[in-house]
Amino acid sequence: MFSRAVQSTSTIARRGFSSSLRSQRAVAVLGAAGGIGQPMSLLLKADPLVTSLRLYDVRGAPGVAADISHVNTASDVKGFEQANIEQALTGAEVVIIPAGVPRKPGMTRDDLFNTNASIVQTLAESVAKYAPKAHVLIISNPVNSTVPIFAEVLKKAGVFDEKRLFGVTTLDVVRASRFLAEIKKADPKDINVTVVGGHSGVTIVPLLSQTPQGKDVKGEEYKALVKRIQFGGDEVVQAKAGTGSATLSMGYAGARFANSLIRALNGETGVIEPTFVKSPLYADKGVEYFASNVELGTEGVKNILPLGELSAEEQELLNAALAELPKNIQKGEKFVTSA
Repeated sequence: MFSRAVQSTSTIARRGFSSSLRSQRAVAVLGAAGGIGQPMSLLLKADPLVTSLRLYDVRGAPGVAADISHVNTASDVKGFEQANIEQALTGAEVVIIPAGVPRKPGMTRDDLFNTNASIVQTLAESVAKYAPKAHVLIISNPVNSTVPIFAEVLKKAGVFDEKRLFGVTTLDVVRASRFLAEIKKADPKDINVTVVGGHSGVTIVPLLSQTPQGKDVKGEEYKALVKRIQFGGDEVVQAKAGTGSATLSMGYAGARFANSLIRALNGETGVIEPTFVKSPLYADKGVEYFASNVELGTEGVKNILPLGELSAEEQELLNAALAELPKNIQKGEKFVTSA
Protein backbone atom coordinates (compact mmCIF):
# COMPACT_ATOMS: atom_id res chain seq x y z
CA MET A 1 0.00 0.00 0.00
CA PHE A 2 1.08 3.54 -0.69
CA SER A 3 1.83 5.60 2.40
CA ARG A 4 0.38 8.57 0.54
CA ALA A 5 -2.46 8.77 -1.95
CA VAL A 6 -0.13 10.01 -4.68
CA GLN A 7 3.58 9.48 -5.17
CA SER A 8 6.02 12.36 -5.08
CA THR A 9 6.78 14.41 -8.16
CA SER A 10 10.28 12.91 -8.31
CA THR A 11 8.79 9.41 -8.47
CA ILE A 12 6.42 10.47 -11.25
CA ALA A 13 9.38 11.93 -13.15
CA ARG A 14 11.28 8.64 -12.94
CA ARG A 15 8.31 6.89 -14.54
CA GLY A 16 8.21 9.16 -17.59
CA PHE A 17 6.54 12.31 -16.25
CA SER A 18 8.25 15.55 -15.31
CA SER A 19 7.16 18.66 -13.49
CA SER A 20 7.67 22.37 -13.96
CA LEU A 21 6.83 24.99 -11.39
CA ARG A 22 6.35 27.84 -13.85
CA SER A 23 2.69 27.42 -14.63
CA GLN A 24 -0.28 25.09 -14.46
CA ARG A 25 -3.02 24.29 -16.95
CA ALA A 26 -6.72 23.51 -17.34
CA VAL A 27 -7.19 20.16 -19.06
CA ALA A 28 -10.40 18.67 -20.47
CA VAL A 29 -10.79 14.95 -21.19
CA LEU A 30 -13.55 14.07 -23.67
CA GLY A 31 -14.44 10.43 -23.15
CA ALA A 32 -13.37 10.42 -19.51
CA ALA A 33 -15.64 7.57 -18.39
CA GLY A 34 -14.18 5.07 -20.85
CA GLY A 35 -11.46 2.48 -20.55
CA ILE A 36 -8.71 4.93 -21.53
CA GLY A 37 -10.31 8.04 -20.07
CA GLN A 38 -10.54 6.78 -16.48
CA PRO A 39 -6.91 5.72 -15.89
CA MET A 40 -5.62 8.69 -17.86
CA SER A 41 -7.74 11.09 -15.81
CA LEU A 42 -6.35 9.56 -12.62
CA LEU A 43 -2.79 10.12 -13.85
CA LEU A 44 -3.65 13.68 -14.83
CA LYS A 45 -5.03 14.24 -11.32
CA ALA A 46 -1.62 13.19 -10.01
CA ASP A 47 0.19 15.58 -12.36
CA PRO A 48 1.14 18.78 -10.48
CA LEU A 49 0.94 20.78 -13.72
CA VAL A 50 -2.81 20.19 -14.05
CA THR A 51 -4.71 22.81 -12.06
CA SER A 52 -8.20 22.16 -13.34
CA LEU A 53 -9.41 18.81 -14.70
CA ARG A 54 -12.71 18.75 -16.60
CA LEU A 55 -14.04 15.26 -17.29
CA TYR A 56 -16.69 14.85 -19.98
CA ASP A 57 -18.59 11.89 -21.39
CA VAL A 58 -22.08 11.22 -22.66
CA ARG A 59 -22.68 9.49 -19.35
CA GLY A 60 -20.72 8.58 -16.24
CA ALA A 61 -18.21 11.42 -16.09
CA PRO A 62 -19.62 13.04 -12.91
CA GLY A 63 -19.11 9.75 -11.07
CA VAL A 64 -15.55 9.41 -12.34
CA ALA A 65 -14.89 13.01 -11.34
CA ALA A 66 -16.28 12.46 -7.84
CA ASP A 67 -14.07 9.40 -7.39
CA ILE A 68 -10.88 11.02 -8.70
CA SER A 69 -11.54 14.26 -6.80
CA HIS A 70 -10.81 12.41 -3.53
CA VAL A 71 -7.15 11.99 -4.53
CA ASN A 72 -5.20 14.40 -2.35
CA THR A 73 -3.59 16.60 -4.96
CA ALA A 74 -4.34 20.27 -5.46
CA SER A 75 -6.15 20.16 -8.81
CA ASP A 76 -9.88 20.83 -9.04
CA VAL A 77 -11.98 18.15 -10.77
CA LYS A 78 -15.44 18.50 -12.28
CA GLY A 79 -17.54 16.08 -14.31
CA PHE A 80 -19.92 16.88 -17.16
CA GLU A 81 -22.39 14.91 -19.25
CA GLN A 82 -23.68 15.45 -22.79
CA ALA A 83 -25.73 18.60 -22.31
CA ASN A 84 -22.86 20.39 -20.58
CA ILE A 85 -19.96 20.04 -22.98
CA GLU A 86 -19.72 23.84 -23.23
CA GLN A 87 -18.86 24.02 -19.52
CA ALA A 88 -16.31 21.24 -19.89
CA LEU A 89 -14.51 22.99 -22.75
CA THR A 90 -14.72 26.69 -21.95
CA GLY A 91 -11.31 27.86 -20.77
CA ALA A 92 -9.60 24.51 -21.38
CA GLU A 93 -6.04 24.97 -22.64
CA VAL A 94 -5.42 21.29 -23.38
CA VAL A 95 -8.16 18.98 -24.65
CA ILE A 96 -7.52 15.24 -24.75
CA ILE A 97 -9.87 13.01 -26.73
CA PRO A 98 -9.90 9.26 -26.00
CA ALA A 99 -13.62 8.94 -26.85
CA GLY A 100 -14.75 6.08 -29.04
CA VAL A 101 -15.45 2.37 -29.14
CA PRO A 102 -12.64 -0.07 -28.22
CA ARG A 103 -11.08 -2.57 -30.57
CA LYS A 104 -12.26 -6.19 -30.32
CA PRO A 105 -10.61 -9.45 -31.42
CA GLY A 106 -10.18 -9.59 -35.18
CA MET A 107 -10.68 -5.84 -35.60
CA THR A 108 -8.07 -3.45 -36.93
CA ARG A 109 -7.99 0.21 -35.99
CA ASP A 110 -9.44 0.92 -39.40
CA ASP A 111 -12.47 -1.23 -38.60
CA LEU A 112 -13.34 1.33 -35.94
CA PHE A 113 -13.56 4.12 -38.47
CA ASN A 114 -17.27 4.42 -39.12
CA THR A 115 -18.29 4.71 -35.46
CA ASN A 116 -15.35 6.68 -34.16
CA ALA A 117 -15.28 9.08 -37.11
CA SER A 118 -18.75 10.36 -36.23
CA ILE A 119 -17.83 10.73 -32.55
CA VAL A 120 -14.66 12.66 -33.35
CA GLN A 121 -16.44 14.92 -35.82
CA THR A 122 -19.08 15.83 -33.24
CA LEU A 123 -16.48 16.56 -30.58
CA ALA A 124 -14.43 18.60 -33.04
CA GLU A 125 -17.44 20.80 -33.71
CA SER A 126 -17.77 21.46 -29.98
CA VAL A 127 -14.06 22.21 -29.59
CA ALA A 128 -14.20 24.61 -32.55
CA LYS A 129 -17.09 26.43 -30.88
CA TYR A 130 -16.09 26.46 -27.21
CA ALA A 131 -12.30 26.00 -27.11
CA PRO A 132 -10.94 27.13 -30.49
CA LYS A 133 -7.48 27.98 -29.14
CA ALA A 134 -6.98 24.79 -27.16
CA HIS A 135 -4.20 22.33 -27.88
CA VAL A 136 -5.97 19.12 -28.91
CA LEU A 137 -4.57 15.62 -28.35
CA ILE A 138 -6.32 12.91 -30.38
CA ILE A 139 -6.25 9.36 -29.02
CA SER A 140 -9.46 8.08 -30.66
CA ASN A 141 -8.60 5.44 -33.25
CA PRO A 142 -7.79 5.21 -36.07
CA VAL A 143 -5.50 8.19 -35.36
CA ASN A 144 -4.24 8.23 -38.96
CA SER A 145 -7.79 9.19 -39.98
CA THR A 146 -9.26 10.91 -36.91
CA VAL A 147 -6.59 13.64 -36.84
CA PRO A 148 -7.47 14.66 -40.43
CA ILE A 149 -11.18 14.54 -39.50
CA PHE A 150 -10.57 16.91 -36.62
CA ALA A 151 -8.47 19.21 -38.80
CA GLU A 152 -11.13 19.43 -41.50
CA VAL A 153 -13.82 20.35 -38.97
CA LEU A 154 -11.60 23.08 -37.52
CA LYS A 155 -10.85 24.34 -41.03
CA LYS A 156 -14.57 24.57 -41.80
CA ALA A 157 -15.00 26.64 -38.63
CA GLY A 158 -12.02 28.85 -39.53
CA VAL A 159 -10.06 28.00 -36.37
CA PHE A 160 -7.53 25.41 -37.54
CA ASP A 161 -3.99 25.91 -36.23
CA GLU A 162 -1.64 23.13 -37.28
CA LYS A 163 0.61 23.83 -34.28
CA ARG A 164 -2.17 22.89 -31.87
CA LEU A 165 -3.39 19.53 -33.17
CA PHE A 166 -1.63 16.29 -32.20
CA GLY A 167 -2.21 12.62 -32.80
CA VAL A 168 -0.93 10.79 -29.73
CA THR A 169 1.42 8.01 -30.88
CA THR A 170 3.26 7.80 -27.55
CA LEU A 171 2.05 4.26 -26.89
CA ASP A 172 4.20 3.06 -29.80
CA VAL A 173 7.20 4.75 -28.17
CA VAL A 174 6.36 3.25 -24.79
CA ARG A 175 6.00 -0.23 -26.27
CA ALA A 176 9.22 0.05 -28.27
CA SER A 177 11.13 1.05 -25.14
CA ARG A 178 9.60 -1.76 -23.08
CA PHE A 179 9.97 -4.51 -25.67
CA LEU A 180 13.57 -3.61 -26.52
CA ALA A 181 14.39 -3.46 -22.80
CA GLU A 182 13.08 -7.01 -22.40
CA ILE A 183 15.49 -8.22 -25.08
CA LYS A 184 18.43 -6.30 -23.62
CA LYS A 185 17.50 -7.00 -19.99
CA ALA A 186 17.71 -3.27 -19.34
CA ASP A 187 15.63 -0.64 -17.58
CA PRO A 188 13.11 0.81 -20.08
CA LYS A 189 13.65 4.31 -18.72
CA ASP A 190 17.17 4.17 -20.13
CA ILE A 191 15.96 3.32 -23.64
CA ASN A 192 14.47 5.90 -25.99
CA VAL A 193 13.24 4.63 -29.34
CA THR A 194 11.96 7.10 -31.92
CA VAL A 195 8.87 5.78 -33.70
CA VAL A 196 7.71 7.53 -36.87
CA GLY A 197 5.02 7.20 -39.54
CA GLY A 198 1.53 6.69 -38.19
CA HIS A 199 -0.31 4.80 -35.46
CA SER A 200 -1.59 1.63 -37.08
CA GLY A 201 0.10 -1.60 -38.16
CA VAL A 202 2.62 -1.15 -40.96
CA THR A 203 2.51 2.64 -40.64
CA ILE A 204 4.36 2.30 -37.32
CA VAL A 205 8.09 2.56 -38.03
CA PRO A 206 10.49 2.12 -35.07
CA LEU A 207 13.95 3.59 -35.74
CA LEU A 208 15.87 1.03 -33.72
CA SER A 209 19.17 1.82 -35.45
CA GLN A 210 19.12 5.27 -33.86
CA THR A 211 19.19 4.04 -30.27
CA PRO A 212 22.34 2.43 -28.83
CA GLN A 213 20.51 -0.60 -27.46
CA GLY A 214 18.68 -1.26 -30.73
CA LYS A 215 21.31 -0.89 -33.42
CA ASP A 216 22.68 -4.41 -33.01
CA VAL A 217 19.29 -6.19 -33.07
CA LYS A 218 19.36 -8.09 -36.35
CA GLY A 219 17.80 -10.87 -38.37
CA GLU A 220 14.78 -12.75 -37.07
CA GLU A 221 15.04 -11.07 -33.68
CA TYR A 222 14.76 -7.68 -35.41
CA LYS A 223 11.76 -8.77 -37.50
CA ALA A 224 9.99 -10.16 -34.44
CA LEU A 225 10.63 -6.98 -32.43
CA VAL A 226 9.37 -4.71 -35.22
CA LYS A 227 6.24 -6.83 -35.63
CA ARG A 228 5.59 -6.75 -31.89
CA ILE A 229 5.92 -2.95 -31.82
CA GLN A 230 3.64 -2.57 -34.84
CA PHE A 231 0.99 -5.01 -33.63
CA GLY A 232 1.48 -4.89 -29.86
CA GLY A 233 -2.13 -3.86 -29.43
CA ASP A 234 -3.20 -7.26 -30.71
CA GLU A 235 -1.53 -8.91 -27.71
CA VAL A 236 -3.78 -6.96 -25.37
CA VAL A 237 -6.96 -7.44 -27.41
CA GLN A 238 -6.38 -11.19 -27.51
CA ALA A 239 -5.40 -11.42 -23.84
CA LYS A 240 -8.56 -9.57 -22.81
CA ALA A 241 -10.57 -12.10 -24.84
CA GLY A 242 -13.11 -9.70 -26.23
CA THR A 243 -13.50 -7.54 -23.14
CA GLY A 244 -11.35 -4.63 -24.27
CA SER A 245 -8.20 -3.26 -25.85
CA ALA A 246 -5.08 -1.43 -24.66
CA THR A 247 -6.70 1.02 -22.28
CA LEU A 248 -4.36 1.21 -19.27
CA SER A 249 -1.13 1.52 -21.25
CA MET A 250 -2.80 4.02 -23.58
CA GLY A 251 -4.00 6.01 -20.57
CA TYR A 252 -0.42 6.16 -19.35
CA ALA A 253 0.88 7.16 -22.77
CA GLY A 254 -1.73 9.91 -23.15
CA ALA A 255 -0.96 11.37 -19.74
CA ARG A 256 2.75 11.25 -20.49
CA PHE A 257 2.36 13.17 -23.75
CA ALA A 258 0.09 15.71 -22.04
CA ASN A 259 2.75 16.27 -19.39
CA SER A 260 5.40 16.85 -22.08
CA LEU A 261 3.18 19.31 -23.91
CA ILE A 262 2.30 21.24 -20.77
CA ARG A 263 5.97 21.53 -19.81
CA ALA A 264 6.70 22.97 -23.25
CA LEU A 265 3.73 25.35 -23.04
CA ASN A 266 5.15 26.52 -19.73
CA GLY A 267 8.42 27.46 -21.41
CA GLU A 268 10.59 24.40 -20.82
CA THR A 269 12.95 23.96 -23.77
CA GLY A 270 14.22 20.81 -25.43
CA VAL A 271 10.96 18.86 -25.03
CA ILE A 272 10.85 16.40 -27.92
CA GLU A 273 8.19 13.75 -28.52
CA PRO A 274 7.13 11.77 -31.59
CA THR A 275 3.59 12.79 -32.55
CA PHE A 276 1.30 12.65 -35.59
CA VAL A 277 0.93 16.22 -36.87
CA LYS A 278 0.52 18.20 -40.07
CA SER A 279 3.99 17.81 -41.49
CA PRO A 280 6.01 18.89 -44.54
CA LEU A 281 8.37 15.89 -44.36
CA TYR A 282 6.54 13.74 -46.93
CA ALA A 283 3.88 16.14 -48.20
CA ASP A 284 5.27 15.70 -51.72
CA LYS A 285 4.26 12.03 -51.47
CA GLY A 286 0.69 12.87 -50.51
CA VAL A 287 1.35 12.37 -46.78
CA GLU A 288 0.00 15.56 -45.21
CA TYR A 289 0.18 14.21 -41.66
CA PHE A 290 3.12 12.24 -40.32
CA ALA A 291 4.51 11.20 -36.95
CA SER A 292 8.12 12.13 -36.27
CA ASN A 293 10.13 13.71 -33.49
CA VAL A 294 8.60 17.11 -32.79
CA GLU A 295 10.11 19.79 -30.61
CA LEU A 296 7.28 21.20 -28.53
CA GLY A 297 7.13 24.87 -27.56
CA THR A 298 4.95 27.58 -26.08
CA GLU A 299 2.68 27.56 -29.14
CA GLY A 300 2.53 23.77 -29.47
CA VAL A 301 4.56 22.48 -32.42
CA LYS A 302 7.86 24.38 -32.52
CA ASN A 303 9.99 22.30 -34.89
CA ILE A 304 9.35 19.16 -36.90
CA LEU A 305 12.61 17.26 -36.90
CA PRO A 306 13.96 15.20 -39.82
CA LEU A 307 14.20 11.44 -39.49
CA GLY A 308 17.96 11.22 -39.81
CA GLU A 309 19.86 8.31 -41.31
CA LEU A 310 17.84 5.11 -41.70
CA SER A 311 19.00 1.54 -42.06
CA ALA A 312 18.01 -0.40 -45.17
CA GLU A 313 15.37 -2.26 -43.13
CA GLU A 314 13.95 0.99 -41.76
CA GLN A 315 13.78 2.51 -45.24
CA GLU A 316 11.76 -0.50 -46.35
CA LEU A 317 9.42 -0.08 -43.39
CA LEU A 318 9.10 3.64 -44.15
CA ASN A 319 8.24 2.94 -47.78
CA ALA A 320 5.42 0.65 -46.66
CA ALA A 321 4.13 3.32 -44.27
CA LEU A 322 4.22 6.03 -46.94
CA ALA A 323 2.20 3.79 -49.25
CA GLU A 324 -0.52 3.28 -46.63
CA LEU A 325 -0.78 6.67 -44.94
CA PRO A 326 -2.30 8.66 -47.84
CA LYS A 327 -5.28 6.27 -47.91
CA ASN A 328 -5.83 6.66 -44.17
CA ILE A 329 -5.52 10.45 -44.30
CA GLN A 330 -7.77 10.89 -47.32
CA LYS A 331 -10.41 8.65 -45.78
CA GLY A 332 -10.61 10.98 -42.80
CA GLU A 333 -10.66 14.14 -44.89
CA LYS A 334 -13.38 12.81 -47.22
CA PHE A 335 -15.55 11.86 -44.26
CA VAL A 336 -15.89 15.56 -43.47
CA THR A 337 -15.64 17.21 -46.89
CA SER A 338 -18.13 14.87 -48.57
CA ALA A 339 -20.72 15.19 -45.81
